[in-house]
Amino acid sequence: MKRTLLLLILLSFVLNQSIFAQENSGEKKLVYQLNIKDNIMPKTWRDTQHAFAEADSLDADLILIHMNTYGGTVLDADSIRTKILNSRIPVYVFIDNNAASAGALISIACDSIYMRKGGSIGAATVVNQTGEKMPDKYQSYMRSIMRATAESHGGDTIISGQDTTFHWFRDPQIAEAMVDERVYIPGIIDTGKVLTFTPTEAMKNGYCEGIAENIPEVLQKIGVENYEIVEYTPSFIEKIIGFLVNPIVSGILIMAIIGGIYFELQTPGIGFPLGVAIVAAVAYFAPLYLEGLAANWEILLFIVGLILIAVEIFVLPGFGIAGILGILFTFTGLVLSLIENVVFNFENVHPDRIVTALTTVLVALFAGFMGSLFLSKKLFTAERGVFRNLSLHEVQEKERGFVGVDTTIKTMKGKTGIAYTVLRPSGKVQIEGKIYDAVSNLGMIDKGESIVVVKDEAAQLYVEKV
Repeated sequence: MKRTLLLLILLSFVLNQSIFAQENSGEKKLVYQLNIKDNIMPKTWRDTQHAFAEADSLDADLILIHMNTYGGTVLDADSIRTKILNSRIPVYVFIDNNAASAGALISIACDSIYMRKGGSIGAATVVNQTGEKMPDKYQSYMRSIMRATAESHGGDTIISGQDTTFHWFRDPQIAEAMVDERVYIPGIIDTGKVLTFTPTEAMKNGYCEGIAENIPEVLQKIGVENYEIVEYTPSFIEKIIGFLVNPIVSGILIMAIIGGIYFELQTPGIGFPLGVAIVAAVAYFAPLYLEGLAANWEILLFIVGLILIAVEIFVLPGFGIAGILGILFTFTGLVLSLIENVVFNFENVHPDRIVTALTTVLVALFAGFMGSLFLSKKLFTAERGVFRNLSLHEVQEKERGFVGVDTTIKTMKGKTGIAYTVLRPSGKVQIEGKIYDAVSNLGMIDKGESIVVVKDEAAQLYVEKV
């Protein structure tokens, strides 16, 4: 009986080893690699969508994010972490150096975290573009999604009597301490400090599964020996779109639009500045339209605004309702094209995105206008301007004989002629073989009757019957 039992155990061991060897020597595991090594921005979210879709189409066994970032926009980071949490494919992250702020949120969403020696994770306080801490409503939102992300990796529920204890795989309070300096965790963080973990500290507290020096070592620790890596590579078009939707580039394009329009008004005819403005407008709106941010009506609003401004400048005297509406429509079109709203519905738009859009457009408009004024003096001055031949510098002074009306009628007083048409009271007269517009000074004058010029006012002849 004992011999039979030993034989069965031995046979089971041999079979298990055989199966394990077949699994490791069999078909390669497909590892899909996504690199996040810049600030988190709309481009990062777009790349993530494309990468996860491609990984799914290739039926990848796991997705490995190679990360080194100091953070970025909360909205895009939140979208990425939601994508990770809903992924049917296991997602791992290798923090090569830094996973700060938005990078920490994305890392915590992954199934497993591996870090390189000298790396760090944490410091997720929400700050603005100047590095200043944002108001508490922004911090509250970040605290909640950090806690929720950590809670998504929960452990087992232990029930003892009436007490229920949940053992967390990643402690939500630790995630909150990465945002809020007021959180106190005994033995981990004191109040007044935002939590950031080293690799050893992260492993000790459940925020890192292992320390590795490179991706092959990460895969070895995961238990993947036989594998093939497919790395996400953005297409050329995607790279161009990603470059153009960067808030800094968008601001520069707005400056080019304003500058081109301004310089076009300073030069005769239609020329190069208008071409620059048109190209800049296309480069601004086209990628936003392809990304689903700029809707048709937002682009149309911008175009209508420009038309109203042109009407105010070239058609209507003074500055009135057309000019005000034109400026308002143009500004609104530029701002809304940067925000993913549905016809002024901002319910699902994060305030951070609205602030970024407003800041981008306001700064760009101001800089574009001031820059245009400065460059116009440098480029179009009569003395040393590079493009001085493209603008008018001569002044047609009255003393030099330049006037805006025909001076011939000034010499017509007292001259006689005939009514070329009926004057009721205005019409035409013929004097010395030439036809002039005239007004009867006293009553109607029939065609063919003799007339005499009695005066001229505002470039108009006044005549009477002889």
